Amino acid sequence: MTMTEPEKKDRRSRTHEMVQKLLDERQEMLALFCRVAGLEPYSEPSPDGNLLQEFCQVLVDYSAFSHFEIYERIVSGRERRNQVVSVARDVYPRIAEASEVAVEFNDKYDASDHLLDLKELDRDLGKLGEELAVRIEMEDRIIQALTSR
Repeated sequence: MTMTEPEKKDRRSRTHEMVQKLLDERQEMLALFCRVAGLEPYSEPSPDGNLLQEFCQVLVDYSAFSHFEIYERIVSGRERRNQVVSVARDVYPRIAEASEVAVEFNDKYDASDHLLDLKELDRDLGKLGEELAVRIEMEDRIIQALTSR
């Protein structure tokens, strides 16, 4: 079944909206990451535990959006372009590893259900930052495939 030109434009429009939402969520997460990374000294009680909790929430939202909106679309077979599927298969394992680090960070530093121990925050932020950099690089490969004609 061949798509009509209006159907192709609508599909491209939805793809661009999805990519823009991912980029917006990524930007919000990175801005909060930078703010959290600037917190010093890391001692109890945290002078801005609300910021750390907000960062954890945005980090989880960003990770979930990428997974459920982009990768789920690809693995469920709704993505028809072979190039996109190929790139996704190549990068997804590394994105999943980065997501695990984000989940571990959230579990440790989301203060909604336990007291925070900030002694390792600097080290954990460094590890998370490295993983986020890799994840962003991998996501950009998928975005490039999604938005190329």
